[in-house]
Amino acid sequence: MSGKSLWRAQGRSLSDKGWAPLRYWAMWIPALAVAVVVFYVVLTPLWIGLRAVAWAVELRSRRRS
Repeated sequence: MSGKSLWRAQGRSLSDKGWAPLRYWAMWIPALAVAVVVFYVVLTPLWIGLRAVAWAVELRSRRRS
């Protein structure tokens, strides 16, 4: 499509689309905040902990053999 968006390829202007209603922004911002907290506060330390355990197990198995 040579770099054009599908919306523009159909002959429409982005201004035809209009703005997102305020209620969607009011839902989006808290949802994004919750997602950031879940990812960085819960999942990242969990992943790092799992990697540390896997590293320790691998190191221990190398020492035994």
